[in-house]
Amino acid sequence: MNTKPHIHVIMIKTDQSEPTMNLTHLDERDRPKMVDVSDKNTTSRVAVASGLITMSQNAFDAVIQQTAKKGPVLQTAVIASIMGTKKTSDLIPMCHPLNLSGVNCDIDELPELPGFRLTVTAKLNGQTGVEMEALTGTSIGLLTIYDMLKAIDKSMIIGPIQLETKSGGKSGDYQRL
Repeated sequence: MNTKPHIHVIMIKTDQSEPTMNLTHLDERDRPKMVDVSDKNTTSRVAVASGLITMSQNAFDAVIQQTAKKGPVLQTAVIASIMGTKKTSDLIPMCHPLNLSGVNCDIDELPELPGFRLTVTAKLNGQTGVEMEALTGTSIGLLTIYDMLKAIDKSMIIGPIQLETKSGGKSGDYQRL
């Protein structure tokens, strides 16, 4: 029995009269590639991403009262967010490994939901941005909260996860309205 995985690549040829977009992660033969950033200027770059997790009142109370069986939920989520930010290039195929200069994670209590907002700020001086790192750190932190509370509430909802701001680089600054 053949147990090798099969990979199928589908190529779509567009009408040549249409303007074509140059996709940065494909080479001239439409093969995936990692973008070469060696000619880009080194600049200070910062990205901030945030996300929400909503949950039952019982799960929220367990976090606030620090009675969750798996331990201190928010402290663990902060550590996971930082670790996730640092491991982004291991998880997202075309991301460059980055030498981050700083990662910060804040968690705000939202008793009206009930739930939490997790915000990650990633910084570096480099040739490519840190948006994916901030988004990945946010996702991993929220998933950690879910993991630590799933025995209490499997119906928790994660999202939206979004880029709030970014600065530095050729594309300029971005601010969510």
